[in-house]
Order: sequence, then structure tokens, then C-alpha cells
Amino acid sequence: MEKICWANTENFNDAEFIIVGIPDESQSHALRKGTEEAPLKIREISNLRDSFERNGKISIGRPLKGTKKRVHDLGNISRNQIKETFEKIVHSSKIPISIGGDHSITTEIIKTISNKNEKISLVYFDAHPDFVSSHRNYYGSVITDVLSHIEIESSLQIGIRTPEEEELENLNKYHLDVITPFDIQKNGIEDIANSILNKLGKNVYVSFDMDCIDPSFAPGVSVPVPLGLSSTDCVYLLQRIAEKGIIGMDIMEVCPSFDVKDRTSHLASRIISEVLYSSGESS
Repeated sequence: MEKICWANTENFNDAEFIIVGIPDESQSHALRKGTEEAPLKIREISNLRDSFERNGKISIGRPLKGTKKRVHDLGNISRNQIKETFEKIVHSSKIPISIGGDHSITTEIIKTISNKNEKISLVYFDAHPDFVSSHRNYYGSVITDVLSHIEIESSLQIGIRTPEEEELENLNKYHLDVITPFDIQKNGIEDIANSILNKLGKNVYVSFDMDCIDPSFAPGVSVPVPLGLSSTDCVYLLQRIAEKGIIGMDIMEVCPSFDVKDRTSHLASRIISEVLYSSGESS
């Protein structure tokens, strides 16, 4: 299987970061299908568009800032292998970067990681709150399903713009902070970034649904919603969060079969690279 181009070690024990593909969309109710194709497609596009061969040698088009980290691509696993796999990663003091798949995968990852840490400070990028409580254990109930594993006061959601009524009620009930695209327009990206960093606690985990980004930048997602974040605003926030330090990240809901010239898969690959190179780089 082709490895993501950012992988630079074949040895699990040598790595700081572990790439894990989880090609499963069994808990998605989306009309668009195909997120299970994303782990392979994102890897493929990373090698086609961010990897260059010159005089028989491979050169990677890396981010401008940050230091290269040691990255191992573990390949793909099934949903029922999440607990075993992530226990191994966490016990080895490594940071997982997961590629889904539908967003319900995040629930299983957080439950496993939080059992090895104190409660998680969750940064949840999404167009949707995923805070349905009338139906459980699917891609729309992630926050409900992980409530006992996260620290609400140091967690937040970014990019929300299409909540259902019961999700609004749950956001208000549990006092989970939300940053909308309009908040960024009003207050500016720097003020928003600083407010996020001031809020975060220990054990920061980032869950990134690609539909948080406006469909003009990321058309290939399972549930696209207009009026989203720009790709540069998202990456800037991720850079700042990664500089502070994270215990893991996932990137979910890329739907290659609905993409336009693989733009969304390429953006997902670049997002992974920016997080890898930025992590732990704050002065």
C-alpha cells in the first residue's frame, strides 16, 4: 500500500507521529457515500502533488515553517481494531494522525485515548455540532457519545453553521463554546486564535471534519454546507494549536467520489503536513 508522502520512517518505534487510515463509513447517514475511499486517495494524491522526482531522487514539497518530524504510516485498520491500535500508539508515547472514514470513528479514538490520559480538551472543527442525543453511536452524535471523556470547559467547536434544534439545546445545556465562520469575520483570525489557545487545557485532541471548510475550497465532502471557513484560516488555527501541542488528530469525511480534480484530498494532505511540521514548535 502506498504511504503518505510525509512518512519518512519504516520503523514504528522511531516515529513521533503515526498515520492511521480507517476506511469505514458504516455509521454515516449521509446521502453522499465514499468516505471509506479517503485514506487511500489522500495518500495517493500526497505522492502525486507534493512529491517530486529529480535526478532519480524524491523531494517533498514541505511547509515553509516548522521542523520535520519522524512519521510512520501504519497503513489501514478496521473499526474493530481501533482500541488495540490506539492503545499501542498511546502507550508508546506517540501521536496518532488518523484518516477516516465517517466522523463516528472519532468516538472510538477518543474513548481509547482518554482512558490513557486525563479528560481530553477537544477542538472539534465541523459544519455540524454532531450533538444529537435522540439517536446515538453514529456520525451525528459524536459529542454526545464522548461527553464523559472530554473536559467541556476547555473544549470548543469551530466552523459550526447548521445545527439542528436539539443540538442547539445541547450546546446551551452543556455550555460548549462555538466559534462560527462569522465570528472569524467579525473578530479577525488572530484574536480568534489567541482566544482558542487561552481556552485549551492539557491533552488537546483535534478532530477535523473537512466540511468545516467552505465547499469552494473543499467540495469533496459527504455533507457540504455553504458559508464555511477558508482553507487558510483553518490551517492557521491548526498551526497555532499544533504549536501548543496535541495528543492526536483525525481528519474525517473526505468523499473522493464527489471531489473536483482531487482538490479536497490534496487539501487534506496539506493540512496533515502543516500539523506535522508545526507540532510543538512554539517558542
